[in-house]
Amino acid sequence: MQSPLLPHMDAIRARFAHVDSCPFEGPRVFFENAGGALRLKSVIETSAAYAGYPDNQGRDNPASRALMAAIAKGKADARVFLNAPDGEVFVGESGTEVLFRLVRTAALGAAPGGVMLGSTLEHPASRSAMARWAAVTGRPHVLVAHDDATGTVSPEAYAEQITPDLRLATIVQTSPVTGMAVDVARIAAMIRDAAPSCLIVVDGIQHASHGQIDIAGLGIDGYAVSPYKVFSRHGYGLGWASERLTAFAKEAVIGGSPRAWELGTRDAGAYATFSDVVAYFDWLGGVTGGGASPRARIEAAAAAIHAHEAALMGAILHGLGNRRGLADMPGVTLIGGTGAGREGVVSFTLATMPAADLVAHLNARGIRTHIRLNDHYCGNILGPLGLDACVRASICHYNTPEEAGRFLDAMEEALA
Repeated sequence: MQSPLLPHMDAIRARFAHVDSCPFEGPRVFFENAGGALRLKSVIETSAAYAGYPDNQGRDNPASRALMAAIAKGKADARVFLNAPDGEVFVGESGTEVLFRLVRTAALGAAPGGVMLGSTLEHPASRSAMARWAAVTGRPHVLVAHDDATGTVSPEAYAEQITPDLRLATIVQTSPVTGMAVDVARIAAMIRDAAPSCLIVVDGIQHASHGQIDIAGLGIDGYAVSPYKVFSRHGYGLGWASERLTAFAKEAVIGGSPRAWELGTRDAGAYATFSDVVAYFDWLGGVTGGGASPRARIEAAAAAIHAHEAALMGAILHGLGNRRGLADMPGVTLIGGTGAGREGVVSFTLATMPAADLVAHLNARGIRTHIRLNDHYCGNILGPLGLDACVRASICHYNTPEEAGRFLDAMEEALA
């Protein structure tokens, strides 16, 4: 397996906590990254430090000024990571809450009438927010149908529903169930051509740990990240809003800044831990591709991550050494098939074993995966396929070919 990360894998894995062992179960392979990535050790240290500081922001003392500096640095670092030179960066309670806030502000601030457009591929976070605020504002919520065979939604499918009266559109960058990416740039450009005033909000939660984010190149108005899925911790979401979306009326303390997206005092440690994430990408880009600026090194890191994960996923799907891959195992059905565009996730079923039993089988052999059910989270994907459940295996760039081999061996035992 060729990968630009393999020569640096020991150094990469050394930066993460519990990379090969669960603190409750012992040694294991972590293939549950879509449910929450491994944490950087620096994030854990920073979280502990900031949790202990008693001082508050906005005071005339060195501790308070240090907290304010950490917030300013976190926002500046996030801008570099997102490539978002304008607009506002802010944190909320979760990625889902950030999506709801972006959608709510856009729906209430957009011109009256018109249509709100999304897709059936979306996570219920954005889809529920759109349904809620379409109903409140009296607009139809049109859903572009994704393709069951490919596990994604194409620009051509969006094109059939793009009309000049669009007010707000949502796009998921990568499905957390099928693992397939969406051509956000092309879809956003098509929307801009037909409806220049349409606001576009992107769910980047599943995508963030797997590839480059380029807000300036997308021409969008809102973006959401869940930092616990990109090597940070639970307890906050990261959002970005464009200048025109920021100019809309939103919930705010009377007399406060009209640009403010945050309510109350936010955790300075949230911003500080996101700086840790950006610093990690900067370091990784430096050892894999180099670059004269932090943004250039982040882009190099993203390219190296993409190449490594593509090779690793290729091994899982098509085989590694003398091991056969999932695509060649009898009775295995891959959700989304074997087409291009997969980002770190493969969901599948095994005809001879229920999904819950297969997850338990893999876990007993030290392979951590997860069951996805035909429920309010995944029914949009599994329902049309007639499935009650599936198994989701999700990788990240710190996973190794040896771990992929262990997974394939455990799957062969399940087949037997």
